[in-house]
Amino acid sequence: MGRRGGLRAGAGFLVLGPAISALLVVTGCDRSGGAPHTAPAPTPVPAASRSAAPGPASAASDAGLCSRLVAHWSRRVLDSGTYGDYQSMGLSNGQYEILRDVVDAARAAQQSQGDTRVDKLIDRQARRACTERYRDGTPSGGPWQ
Repeated sequence: MGRRGGLRAGAGFLVLGPAISALLVVTGCDRSGGAPHTAPAPTPVPAASRSAAPGPASAASDAGLCSRLVAHWSRRVLDSGTYGDYQSMGLSNGQYEILRDVVDAARAAQQSQGDTRVDKLIDRQARRACTERYRDGTPSGGPWQ
């Protein structure tokens, strides 16, 4: 110990040195008898399933995701009667505006129509508004828009 109660300058190496050495030895070994570790080769994907696999995000998938999120949260808001924070819902500011419009229309329809018609209205309104929002790809007002 040093004069102020801390470790001496070389004492840190005495503690950390063996720990680091042990870590290097353990991580350097594998079950193949010391051969270097390589990742297994990827399994080839048949051409038929490659074409069906989802590609990078597109305007259609962004609009579809928006529509599903807005429809889900619209139903939750109608059931609870209160809105949550748009970020806790996983919505952007623009999607939250769509949600508020959809819920307003659904509340007005709920008084005169049944739940089945309101569900269809929610789906239709959310799909229409989200398709319009993402018609040219992602909105250009920043990720929060």
